[in-house]
This record gives sequence, C-alpha cells and structure tokens, in this order.
Amino acid sequence: MRSVKMAVATLVVLAAASTQQAQAAPGTTPPGQTQPGHYSFAVIGDVPYGTSQVAAFPAWVSEINAADPQFTVHVGDIKNGSSRCDDAYYRMIKADFDRFTGPLVYTPGDNEWTDCHRATNGSYNPLERLAFDRSVFFAEPGTTLGQSPMTVASQGSAGFPENVSWRRQGVDFATLHVVGSNDDLDAWTGIGYTSPTAQQVAEERARMADAVSLVTSTFADARQRHDRAVAFFMQADMFDPTYPVTWADDSAFQSLVQTLVDESSSFDGDVYLFNGDSHVYNVDRPLASGSRWLSFYGVTGSADRLQRITVDGSSKNKDWLRVTVNRPGAGETLSWERIPYQHQA
Repeated sequence: MRSVKMAVATLVVLAAASTQQAQAAPGTTPPGQTQPGHYSFAVIGDVPYGTSQVAAFPAWVSEINAADPQFTVHVGDIKNGSSRCDDAYYRMIKADFDRFTGPLVYTPGDNEWTDCHRATNGSYNPLERLAFDRSVFFAEPGTTLGQSPMTVASQGSAGFPENVSWRRQGVDFATLHVVGSNDDLDAWTGIGYTSPTAQQVAEERARMADAVSLVTSTFADARQRHDRAVAFFMQADMFDPTYPVTWADDSAFQSLVQTLVDESSSFDGDVYLFNGDSHVYNVDRPLASGSRWLSFYGVTGSADRLQRITVDGSSKNKDWLRVTVNRPGAGETLSWERIPYQHQA
C-alpha cells in the first residue's frame, strides 16, 4: 500500500510541475521558481581617439572590468578619422581588448577601414584594411574577444564574422556591421577615385543584405520564444541630429531602416538600437510616428517602440554606458546610465 501511495504522490507532483510549465509563457520563469535577477552590460564606442585616449584606454578597460558587466560591446571606431591605419595600431588595440576580463563584442566602424584611403590615414585600399581588421579581431568566428569569451552565432559562413547574435534571459542581441561614410559608398578620393568602384558597391550591397537578414532572423527568433526585447548594436548613426543630413550622406541605410520599421512594428516587445558615430550621447525614438526620418528615408509605417541610444565618443569620451536588463515585469526591459571614467585622458 505504501508503494502505491508513493507512486500516486509522485504522479501528483509531476502533474503539478507539468501544469506550471504549461502555464508559463516561453521566455518567462515558471510559477514557483525563482525569477532570474537583473544584470548589466557595458557599451562603448568611438574610442580610443588620439594619443591621450590611447594612453588612457587600458585604465578605462580596468574600470569597466571592476564593474563586472556580463559582457561589453564596442560599437566601432577604434581610432579617429585622421590617424594612420597601420597594422601595428590594430594589433595594439587587440591587445587592449584582450584586457577585458569578460566577453567583448566588437563591431567595426568606418575609421578603421572605409576612411583609410585618406592621405592622413596612409592611403590604404579600404577593402584591404577591412580584410586585415577581420584577420585581427575575428580570427575565431563564433567566439567573442576578451579573457572569458562567450559563444555567439556568427555570420562567418556568409563572409561576415563580425555580424553576430546571442541571447540572455529573454533578450536577443545582435551586432550589425553598418558604418558611416554612407556605409562605404563615399568615393575613395585619397587613392584617386571620384566615385564608388564596382567592387566597393558590391561589397556594401552584400554586407548590408547580411545585416538586414540578421535583423529579420533576430526578430523571428524573439517572436518564436516570446522574448521581451531585442537590441542591436552598430557604428553608423542613421539619424544623426548633429548636422543637416542629405540623401547623399545616408542613402545606403534605406533598406535597413525599412526593415527595422517592418519588424519592430510587428513585435510585441521592446526594441533598442545602440550606435556611435555622432559622438554625442543621445536617446530618442527616430522612427516613431511623425518623425522626419520616416519621410527622409521614404519608408512606410513607423516603429514607435524602437528606442535609439547613441554613446559618447571622440572628445566626449569621458564615460561608458552601463545598461541594466531589468527583471521581467519592469516597465522597460533596459535602463542605462553614463558612468564617468575615474581616470581622465
């Protein structure tokens, strides 16, 4: 009789557990279990710029390490636009990146390749510099940088190892290799060209297509899992408020902007876009109803839920951004604050 009672009790417990699992939406914690705690990550970009920041950068890395973020994202531009693009510089920055004790996710900026045609940068062929950047920073596709790297889903098989995605506690993250200089459609005047070359255009079209595809697949995964937010990281400021942008400046971004509108408007969770490029901290909703950027890009629809965050950079680089992933049920999935560096350049 005792064995029968134990068997019945076991069935009751299993049935209750099954009911709890069934009642819990994917991406959330089943009733009766401890909810995951919130966590934070760091975002930096357009750093280091110039001699003094290069000297200060290792100390800044140490300060970020002391805060113990789950991971750090660098949104591109590892040098300023008027300094040389020599091999030794990339290797030096890679050594600095190796100082991060946690995972470091890096997406390239325009200063480290598209603008290297300039005489002050060494009159390099930008596509050669892009290949070198990849060889230094993306030698192991699917694995981040840092002393404790994490595994990420990489677009390396498509030729874009820098485009990666990962997921943490109901939030989907992805880096998009999209840069300034109109995503490298500006002419390489420093090496004698007055208009984009056929090779240059082909490279940009393929890279942009991969970025658009990654946005689409990231949203698809988030919907399937009923996740609560997606967050993208890229260099280019497609909605730069610091100067009067013309179509010639930003025409390359149109397909990505339309995709962000389409996908965000059909996603129930929060959407975040972190970028650098314009160097001045800014938070806005550039694709909300009524925004001038909708007509500028000629897109249909709007993305009221998409929030964009620009990190400080260049001479404004006196802080890093600590982003907190709040517990489920919070009003916003992410919140953030600027953390001043103790060691100033």
